Amino acid sequence: MAILEREGVAFRLLEYELDPRAESFGLEAAEKLGLPPERVFKTLVAAVDGGHVLAVLPVARRLDLKALGKRARMADPDEAERVTGYVKGGTSVLGSRKRLPVLLDDTALEHETIVLNAGRRGLQMEIAPAEVLRLTAGRVAHLTSRS
Repeated sequence: MAILEREGVAFRLLEYELDPRAESFGLEAAEKLGLPPERVFKTLVAAVDGGHVLAVLPVARRLDLKALGKRARMADPDEAERVTGYVKGGTSVLGSRKRLPVLLDDTALEHETIVLNAGRRGLQMEIAPAEVLRLTAGRVAHLTSRS
């Protein structure tokens, strides 16, 4: 939040009661916040070419690893936590332990605002996709396939 405030970015925090047994933290967030799943985005950590990237995509979609590269793979939860400092279900595009490249799914541009994890389970932030790209020096890419 400090980054957003320092940069003068308009955002809104959204909090909900987390069910630790939920199969999908993202779909649970969409449901409990009363938002369509196509506006709620998850942040996944992938290993690509000896490094890591943050792939940001709608919660109801699946990451197409081929969109990241031939040898791309999902980082396991321990690896993702080590690289970002965030626990599974709490990964944010902002404030990671190490600044990672950010790839934002092209469907984000269909919305005035999207909802992303704000750094802990049960806390989301609503923000314009253009601001996500600006703050992270991110790129837009087609990352998804239907789940």
